[in-house]
Amino acid sequence: MNSTDLAAFISENAIEAEILHLNAPTLTVASAAEALGVRPEQIVKSVLFLAEGQPLLVITNGLSRIQRKRLADELAMSRRQVKMANQEQVMAITGYPVGAVPPFGHPHPLQTLIDAGVLDQAVVYGGGGETDALMRLRSKELQHATRGRIVSVSEE
Repeated sequence: MNSTDLAAFISENAIEAEILHLNAPTLTVASAAEALGVRPEQIVKSVLFLAEGQPLLVITNGLSRIQRKRLADELAMSRRQVKMANQEQVMAITGYPVGAVPPFGHPHPLQTLIDAGVLDQAVVYGGGGETDALMRLRSKELQHATRGRIVSVSEE
């Protein structure tokens, strides 16, 4: 899948979002923020976990670190039951490579958790389906489009 597939999903689902194609890869939060001229807090990461083997997408601000213990507690599981997906699993489940995973538009809807800090930003930028593309949207639209549950699982 790529940014064209994501754009089609955005259009078909009437999501208020825009894909921005850049002249450089944006594989890190720092490179994405620099390319856009925005604060790193406005960049959101879509991180795939496997919770008891089931896919779970966690969206957090770029500089925040997802605390696996907090995530496990939120899911009422042990930390051993929550593992970060590897590159092959990310591609197989989301259809997108690591570094380009959008928060929605995957082959199958994913259970999604959104760290509360994401909503502190009015506008956020997430994976745009390719390493040189990002998607711009309001954080409230992100919550609506993903049907994500708001949680506190990250720390700076």
